[in-house]
Amino acid sequence: MRRESTGTYEVTAGGGETVRAFVPLPLPPVPEVRSQEGLGRLLEAATAALGRLDAVTELLPDATVFVYGYVRKEAVLSSQIEGTQSSLADLMLHEAGGSPDVPFSDIIETSNAVVALNHGVERLRGGFPLSNRLMREMHARLLASGRGAAMLPGEFRRSQNWIGGSRPGNAAFVPPPPNHVQDCMADLERFIHATDDGLPVLIKAGLAHVQFETIHPFLDGNGRLGRLLITLMLCDAGLPREPLLYLSLHFKRNRSAYYQLLNDIRHTGDWEAWLRFFLEGVREVAEGAVATARSASETIRDDRSRIGRQGRRAGSALRVHQALVERPVGRIGGFAARTGLSAPTVAAALRLLERLDIVREITGRQRGKVFRYERYLAVLREGTEEPPG
Repeated sequence: MRRESTGTYEVTAGGGETVRAFVPLPLPPVPEVRSQEGLGRLLEAATAALGRLDAVTELLPDATVFVYGYVRKEAVLSSQIEGTQSSLADLMLHEAGGSPDVPFSDIIETSNAVVALNHGVERLRGGFPLSNRLMREMHARLLASGRGAAMLPGEFRRSQNWIGGSRPGNAAFVPPPPNHVQDCMADLERFIHATDDGLPVLIKAGLAHVQFETIHPFLDGNGRLGRLLITLMLCDAGLPREPLLYLSLHFKRNRSAYYQLLNDIRHTGDWEAWLRFFLEGVREVAEGAVATARSASETIRDDRSRIGRQGRRAGSALRVHQALVERPVGRIGGFAARTGLSAPTVAAALRLLERLDIVREITGRQRGKVFRYERYLAVLREGTEEPPG
């Protein structure tokens, strides 16, 4: 049985004109997703790659250090898909109290994405269910400040929105009318929690992401929140246990295909093509994250070994180095607070680390200096500073 579409159209008023809005059918797809379309092999490969990512993080001396970097990498990549210019280094500089040379609104949007994801993960770990309420809480944080602050943070939309074009009448896609949003999101929540559909969590996450983007339940922030939904669903299922999968890297590198596949599903019902793209991305990015974790660990270990050969100065330098691992961009005062060392001692340790070519001072000023752990940050930010695909 062949699918023709994944929803129905309803004539509605939007932007002062009459338009055809798309109302998606509830998940799962009917007929069911066809595993013979190459999905079984891809699912096994993606699941195995996630297992290796989980395993490698267990071997790390402090997985929370990598979670810090990976959460920010996902936030940067997802925000870049929406057109922001901020990089991982810019975000960390902002968090250290510096002033990146990019639009402040871009930094705020990326920083808010970090807050939203951390809030979602913490709520799940506290036993709160992955629900529409949690999505609204995350949305409130995502749009707490910046350009989206006037777009009903934390509330489902009460007016018609559209994707592409200058108005609903020439839009590339018109999501469901606002009176359908509550019911559509309730159906999505039921699908996420269903245990009798026999679908693996990776397949469910791929399906749920498309459905969320199709519903477009908020006035702004739908793309970023829809990608965070993938992370939450996988973390909730312990696949992996930490938010270490920056899947937005795959979407960014293949941006045209990403948007085209999302749009095609609504017209052709070809969920299988999307899921092949999605699962290939999970495998590819998970394998990349494993390589990043190993490379970062080697960088940290090599640098600690070099520092350890510096005689009596090594002790304080190693403590400052550990603070740099935890926060790769920072100021003397911040490092002093985290290490318990005096500011002069931290400054001396940083001068040593500069001579060893481990850190670099990036302001060129005598006061308010900002230091960056260059080699480590270079490993973490792979993929975040490429030109759009």
